[in-house]
Amino acid sequence: RLELRVLLRLGDDVSTDELLPAGARVLPFRSNVPRIAEFAFEGIDDGYADRARALREAGGSHALVAGRNYGQGSSRGHAALAPRTLGLRVVLARDFARLHRQNLVNFGVLPLLLQDAENARAIDAEDVLVLSGLHDALRDDRRDITLSCGDRSVAARHALSPRAREIVLALIKITPYSV
Repeated sequence: RLELRVLLRLGDDVSTDELLPAGARVLPFRSNVPRIAEFAFEGIDDGYADRARALREAGGSHALVAGRNYGQGSSRGHAALAPRTLGLRVVLARDFARLHRQNLVNFGVLPLLLQDAENARAIDAEDVLVLSGLHDALRDDRRDITLSCGDRSVAARHALSPRAREIVLALIKITPYSV
């Protein structure tokens, strides 16, 4: 059972440069993961890293909700690693850019597909999502996963290969990375 606060609600076509800026200001820190995480989502919400860190330090984790083509652009792994370091456990989106989806999996972030646009609109920033029976669902390859958000049920689905499920099951049990 995971209880996750939604820290950001995003639109369509969110690029990896929006997830974690590239360039001379950020890249010198790429071997310092906690430092590079401070830049996560700064162009979208400059308070994200502080809120995520505070939640992580209080023992919590978080989720993000997005539209279509989440993670499009370059395939930089740090765009998945930095938010994971801050406690990101699940991204719910209408669909994912292929390479970024795999990077999320590689760092133990569960990418879930929202079944329809209404589900995306039903979840707001600061809502708390509850995922029950997640390990069993992934282990048994039950693709449909129902989350609760207050008094609402939200239908989601995973599209993970057996190997990706194995990775997520191993890493989702781990608390956010502490480097």
